[in-house]
Amino acid sequence: MAGAKVYFTKEITPQAMIRMYQAMGVVLPGRVAVKLHSGEVGNQNFLRPDFMKPVIDHVNGTIVECNTAYEGQRNTTKAHRATMKLHGWSSIAEVDIMDEAGEMELPVPEGRQIKRNFVGSNLKKYDSMLVLSHFKGHPMGGFGGALKNISIGIASSHGKAYIHGAGNEAKIWSADHDSFLESMADAAKSIVNYFGEKIVFINVMKNMSVDCDCCAVAEDPAMADIGILSSTDPVALDQACLDLVYASDDPGRDHLLERIESRNGVHTVEAATGIGVGSREYELVEI
Repeated sequence: MAGAKVYFTKEITPQAMIRMYQAMGVVLPGRVAVKLHSGEVGNQNFLRPDFMKPVIDHVNGTIVECNTAYEGQRNTTKAHRATMKLHGWSSIAEVDIMDEAGEMELPVPEGRQIKRNFVGSNLKKYDSMLVLSHFKGHPMGGFGGALKNISIGIASSHGKAYIHGAGNEAKIWSADHDSFLESMADAAKSIVNYFGEKIVFINVMKNMSVDCDCCAVAEDPAMADIGILSSTDPVALDQACLDLVYASDDPGRDHLLERIESRNGVHTVEAATGIGVGSREYELVEI
């Protein structure tokens, strides 16, 4: 796969989100799923509904999420819907907890760790997908971006345990770490295969804590905001975000990089490249 275009703007506004979608030159067809992060109750860093609403409206999208595999306020459909209401998502668009009625299996013939991925069964209701990812650190993955959002994020509650355990749900917190990262890449491949050219990605480099939006108690960001990026290639997009962190002269950069490097976060990008999810080569186009 040749290098993709990655579009970049330093402007972090709701209107810029629409422009970054339009820059890709893709019009998502049919019923559009919008995958974002609902934010764990107590988290202060997740991106808010008023920021996301204009681009969701622009594609006439339905917000989609899946339940978590750990204790919290999003591990059952009832709790997750309450969180969606509390955080204001339900008031800006239709919300679909995709594994509410169970899961479906997607094949990953190219997978290095897993050969199947379990996703919310309601995924089949959608013709295309807009992936809105908050780029930041992550306690296990090192960082969270587009690849994590379509792998762990679209997996059912059981599917999340399956990915974390590299194919063994019983090892959800004890599997070999690089095997877990490779499983995320495998799961991402199944989603890219499923939607083909009908999936696009926007990463927002704002509120970049070392902790994920899944953390009820998260560190405040040490690094300044950078901007918004978009691409049809999730690998190129995540790589471009990593490169912008490395290129930054912000004093908080090293704190975020320590989290990314100590968890070998780049390995997810490497593994995704290896199985054809996308390319780490890209052309950065500033908007």
